[in-house]
Amino acid sequence: MSKPLSDHDRRKQISVRGLAGIENVAELKQNFNRHLHFTLVKDRNVATRRDYYFALAHTVRDHLIGRWIRTQQHYYEKDPKRVYYISLEFYMGRTLQNTMVNLALENACDEAMYQLGLDMEELEDMEEDAGLGNGGLGRLAACFLDSMASLGLAAYGYGIRYEFGIFNQKIVNGWQVEEADDWLRYGNPWEKARPEYMRPVHFYGRTEHHPDGVKWVDTQVVLALPYDTPVPGYRNNVVNTMRLWSAKAPCEFNLKDFNVGGYIQAVLDRNLAENISRVLYPNDNFFEGKELRLKQEYFVVSATLQDIIRRFKVSKFGSREIARTDFSKLPDKVAIQLNDTHPAMAIPELMRVLVDEEKLSWEKAWDICVRTCAYTNHTVLPEALERWPVDLFAHLLPRHLEIVFEINRRHLENVAAKFPGDNDRLRRMSLIEEGGQKRINMAHLCIVGSHAVNGVAQIHSDILKATVFKDFYEMEPHKFQNKTNGITPRRWLVMCNPGLAEVIAERIGEDFIRDLDQLKGLRKYVNDEAFIRDVAKVKQENKLKFAMHLEQHYKVKINPNSMFDIQVKRIHEYKRQLLNCLHIITYYNRIKKEPNKQWTPRTIMIGGKAAPGYHTAKMIIRLITAIGEVVNNDPVVGDRLKVIFLENYRVTLAEKGIPAADLSEQISTAGTEASGTGNMKFMLNGALTIGTMDGANVEMAEEAGEDNLFIFGMRVDDVDELDKRGYHAEEYYNRLPELKQAIDQIAGGFFSPKQPDLFKEIVNMLMHHDRFKVFADYEDYIKCQEKVNALYKNPKEWTKKVIFNIAGCGKFSSDRTIAQYAREIWGMEPTLEKLPCFANKSKKVTKDFS
Repeated sequence: MSKPLSDHDRRKQISVRGLAGIENVAELKQNFNRHLHFTLVKDRNVATRRDYYFALAHTVRDHLIGRWIRTQQHYYEKDPKRVYYISLEFYMGRTLQNTMVNLALENACDEAMYQLGLDMEELEDMEEDAGLGNGGLGRLAACFLDSMASLGLAAYGYGIRYEFGIFNQKIVNGWQVEEADDWLRYGNPWEKARPEYMRPVHFYGRTEHHPDGVKWVDTQVVLALPYDTPVPGYRNNVVNTMRLWSAKAPCEFNLKDFNVGGYIQAVLDRNLAENISRVLYPNDNFFEGKELRLKQEYFVVSATLQDIIRRFKVSKFGSREIARTDFSKLPDKVAIQLNDTHPAMAIPELMRVLVDEEKLSWEKAWDICVRTCAYTNHTVLPEALERWPVDLFAHLLPRHLEIVFEINRRHLENVAAKFPGDNDRLRRMSLIEEGGQKRINMAHLCIVGSHAVNGVAQIHSDILKATVFKDFYEMEPHKFQNKTNGITPRRWLVMCNPGLAEVIAERIGEDFIRDLDQLKGLRKYVNDEAFIRDVAKVKQENKLKFAMHLEQHYKVKINPNSMFDIQVKRIHEYKRQLLNCLHIITYYNRIKKEPNKQWTPRTIMIGGKAAPGYHTAKMIIRLITAIGEVVNNDPVVGDRLKVIFLENYRVTLAEKGIPAADLSEQISTAGTEASGTGNMKFMLNGALTIGTMDGANVEMAEEAGEDNLFIFGMRVDDVDELDKRGYHAEEYYNRLPELKQAIDQIAGGFFSPKQPDLFKEIVNMLMHHDRFKVFADYEDYIKCQEKVNALYKNPKEWTKKVIFNIAGCGKFSSDRTIAQYAREIWGMEPTLEKLPCFANKSKKVTKDFS
């Protein structure tokens, strides 16, 4: 049972968590009991902890409903421009606590549960993560939805309701093992199915060209069933919608074809249609050209565009009458943001709808399409760029292939007119890549079909213009923009680190939650003894809490006074978890060599999932666990060095671990990480960054002062230089004795005595074909880690740098990012206006709430 809050704790927690009024608490208790009884059909004698979670979730959801309906009414009355954020991933995590924070219900719910003899944290732990994303791209989409609602934008997130999200990772004998993430097993209290808005999506078939236009015939139909989830803004009574599509077979699916006795098989075959929304592809920064994946991409785009056009045509609340037929107004009322190339099919699909169905001329349709769509690029890694085989397209989406060919023909005419005689440029800029198997370059399609193209950090956007999309930049420089990523301060500070949020609010008030730039006001407290003490105390409390969590789950005794050195992100060669491994081994060898020296104690934690088919990434996990087995059981080292692999890293684990971190590892090869957002979360929660000048690290160093981060290694220009000269790993291996020792230990089976050859291929890769040049940054990285150790011994100076970092976080709010998207890409204006709390009962709320 949770203990009651002391007066001091109550006073500390009240401002950020919302007041717990007596009437409020009584009403929550009453509604909780009502849901337990009527919704879950249980009484207190037989209810399980999960039942209590569901009762609380429904109680909190009740507070969203009136606001949700009211928000939609408001949009219909005002008829603002609407933005549609289409993403194949939304990595939402848990919803309960986030909703309580945004509605200022946390204290009241806490008190109500306490009075009912229940523990709030235990109930929160019953919620399954909505893990509908791999990593950064999907979590960014989730932060953006929070910001769009908090900034009062009429916004909709559109994606797929995967029955199975990102796999659960188990570590068995040091190896990653994947388990299916059956997150919907117990139901999802936050979603509402909307069968009345079901939409047909077509596949296969053939095209017929008639004098009056083109018809796509003999198609197979799959139905898209929408599920709506409310997205509350921060204390402004705005509740937007995330609409996720689920695939359903139509009633007549195959049944008309069945022969005598084939009825059972025909019913069973319905599954084939419904597989479209079955599972999230567990790949991060890697393109896999599977037919099912292309089906998913077209499925979400087709259903979403039907919804967009329906809403555009019917703009009056509670009415189904068509109010708008003039499509030239579409770009004034609709903005479509493509989150990477995954929803690129929106461009040919919008053209198909406008030309084939709405009978617009090609020129008019193309103008509308380009003015409506915008594209965000998330990576420069060549293996991540989507290139679909033309024959797969011809089979699955024959009409769209014709449209893409026509877009390309006209595009190349424009290129030829601007750069006459430059045939090589025509080849480079074509949407169709010739040679071997013909492929469609989806990034090229997105650039040509959008009015704005943005990277996600300044350095990334510059690299796009200078290299990957150089030809396109020279052709249409006005299209290219930068929108540095951000994170929502609601989830990534107020919710996951209430102690720190409170300490900040005591100094500068709590408006920083809405306007993170106000954190600059903390600079004047850098030398304030009391503030330094408060910040350090919160960090220590978070570390103790996380240490207890780790002990419980990993059975490892952790020294909470050690430096918590954390690297959590997808396991990928470019993120260089291997560089981190080399530091661990080097530090271990140094302690072994001089066991009586005063070493700075460290607990090094690495977490993240490897794509199931990515062999090297799985080997990297095995190496980390193997190093841990040796280091953690060495009595000479004791608690001065511990290595933990954080199993099943996900949003919920991030919320626990990030507030406890002292050191954040952001060590990708310069020029490979588009932005990163984990780096921002650590910075906001009072960790110092050790990192390369890559992605958003560059801007973090600008905002906090480069001397308040530990920057090391090659810059982008150095990497380019090294590429020109040729990177030879053995030169570093022969020159640096500690590096040689570490590599020889890995190669010789020191960390895998039962299988001495276990890590031979990792060593072989590092020595002979390492695209990400781990050895080139090793020496500087180790020196930089020595500086980290030295500073950590001086807690006061360390905490001052922490305060500079927190004070420099304002830029990295997703509110700033979204305000820039709104003004500079979507042509919309954010507002902090608060909506009325409840629906206007006089309106007809029975009909169209979509």
